[in-house]
Amino acid sequence: QVQVVESGGGLVQAGGSLRLSCAASGPTFSRYAMGWFRQAPGKEREFVAAISWNGGNIYYTASVKGRFTISRDNAKNTMYLQMNSLKPEDTAVYYCTVGPAYSDRPRDYWGQGTQVTVSS
Repeated sequence: QVQVVESGGGLVQAGGSLRLSCAASGPTFSRYAMGWFRQAPGKEREFVAAISWNGGNIYYTASVKGRFTISRDNAKNTMYLQMNSLKPEDTAVYYCTVGPAYSDRPRDYWGQGTQVTVSS
């Protein structure tokens, strides 16, 4: 079973940047697709971004394209989400997820989440 732990959340002003990290346990990290989902207060959990096992396939939801960048370092068992030009509507708990190698919505395993708050 894969376990993941997110870090890097915090409070930032609109227009600012944050980088989230997701550290995964286990020697088979490179076999899995990884992703980010988020849930804002009172809203459904939504997909943000995903990356295939080798980084060759990347997916974003429309609202973050051009502002967020997902990446991974298989040697470090870590995935990242660089978030630029943050908006108040990006405020949410962000979850790291794991799924099959080429999944565009990996959701087999979930982390505990990290809070991102963007002030206006």
